[in-house]
This record gives sequence, structure tokens and C-alpha cells, in this order.
Amino acid sequence: MSTSTKIAVGAAAAVLLLPVLLAAAAGSVISAVFGRGTSTPSQTAIADIPADYLTLYQQAATECLGLDWSILAAIGKIESNHGRSTSVGVVDGTSNYAGARGPMQFLQSTFDSVITRHTIPPGGKSPPSPWDKHDAIFAASFYLCDNNAGHGLRAAIFAYNHADWYVDKVPTQATLYRGAPPDDSPARQAALAAVAFAQAQLGKPYVWGGDGDSEGGFDCSGLTHAAYHAAGVTIPRTAQTQHNAGPLLPRGTPLLPGDLVFFSSRPGKITHVGIAISSTHMINAPYTGAVIRIDPIGRYLAATRPSQGPAA
Repeated sequence: MSTSTKIAVGAAAAVLLLPVLLAAAAGSVISAVFGRGTSTPSQTAIADIPADYLTLYQQAATECLGLDWSILAAIGKIESNHGRSTSVGVVDGTSNYAGARGPMQFLQSTFDSVITRHTIPPGGKSPPSPWDKHDAIFAASFYLCDNNAGHGLRAAIFAYNHADWYVDKVPTQATLYRGAPPDDSPARQAALAAVAFAQAQLGKPYVWGGDGDSEGGFDCSGLTHAAYHAAGVTIPRTAQTQHNAGPLLPRGTPLLPGDLVFFSSRPGKITHVGIAISSTHMINAPYTGAVIRIDPIGRYLAATRPSQGPAA
């Protein structure tokens, strides 16, 4: 991450005016595309991003209003291939030739300035470390937000790395990680809102019978019930009654973000439910002792699309 540069003034300003205007236009386009913070992972993202990193990108993005998780993921890809790079400066305790370190390639001075202004949530090192994936990803979210990522994303990315090629590459990579844009119907927007709520609960504990933070966490149907309640859609509380409420999708229908997928461990009874984020993965509150996480959907018994309303 490079240090701040000074822009010449005076006569040179007139020469720079056109590029500045073009950059501003490009910045507004980037912000319009990525500024809503509600996208779901594409198949490319799910195949390329380790599940623990994907969860952290989604959690950390919620710390910055308007920041889409895919921007953090794109930075993580470019900087260290999500921590998989063997380059000097990625492995714990090392720095590259410029002094950058960790999966998000922070200068220590920049990282220190971030953690003096913000509190990194629990889950990383104590004290926070730029080599720790949890701490680095949350620090990156805070740093982008400090640089107005929610409204001027191009400038925020430039602040992260002062290179035009970098500012162009991050949104390009982020686009590959975002699922195909859904339609703008109220039903689709409700489904996305439910997914966004569920994403914000990633990492919280499973609690049998739990309906939220006041009870220490969620169980599977407590999570899906709360997610759709947050989206303004009323569904029943238990997995079985959510299945019965429908509307059931015909077998073979491609799953969309927000669809509920149901499972059975006992003949004739629905015993588990998750909320799809793609055709292959779901946000899942699995069992006691685990946390809410992203899991493969695998073989499921049935699926519903609550955003379309209850079964007739």
C-alpha cells in the first residue's frame, strides 16, 4: 500500500481537469454497481474463495455501509490469492520489499492507524495482527470505509493502492465474484434482503430454539424465520411449517438466493432448513456447538421460495 501523493495545482490543474472528470465518472459507475452491498457469491466465488475467507469477507463488509463484500474479496485475491500465495510478506512474520504483510498486504503503520480508530471484532489475534486473516480483512473494510467506500469507491480503492491498474482490476475481479444480478421485482428484493440478514449472522453460535442475539444465537429455522421477517415476509417458525407454507419449487428448478432448502433425518418429517445463496451453497445454522456458516447444499428433500408468498 503506497503513501499519499500530492496533486499539483495552478496551471497544471487545467491539464488535469479532463482526466479528473473521467475518473469521477468512472468512480460513480463503480459506486452505482457495487454500492448496495447486497450481492451474493457467484459460482466462481464459491469455487475460488476458501469458505473461511468468504465468510470473513461477508462479515467484514457489514462494518461499512454500502461496501459490497466482493470488493474485499477482490482485494484479497489480488493481494495474496486469499492467503494462499507463497510470496514473501504473506506468510506470518514476513514482509515484502515494500514492508507489506499478511493476506491483505498492509503496511504495519497503516494497519496500526486503522486499529487505533476502530475495534477489530473478536476472532483474531490479541493484539490484532496484519498477518491474521480475520484481523486483516476487518481492517481492510474499516480502511476502505474511512476513505468513503460507500460513496466514492474508486477513490477508496486508490487509497488502498495508488495504481490505476489496481483501481481497474479490483472491480473487474469483484464482478466475477458477484452472482448474476437478479430482477428488481419486490419478490427478488425481499429474497436478497433475507440473504443479507442471514449473511450478517455468519459466525454467530447455533442455539437450539434460538431466535436471535437475545437468546445467544439461532437454530436453523430461527435463522430463516428472522431473515424473512427482516425482509418484511412472514413465514412460520419451524422447519416443518416453513416447508408446508411453501410455495414448493418443482423438482429440478434452479435454486436462487433466498430459496429455503429442506432436509430430513427421519422419514416423513422435515428436520432441517437452510437459506440458499446460490444453486450449490447455503447459509446454515447446523447443530449445537457449531456456528452459522456457509455450507454446500448437497442432497436436499425440497425447496421453497417464500418471497413469492405462501402456498395457495
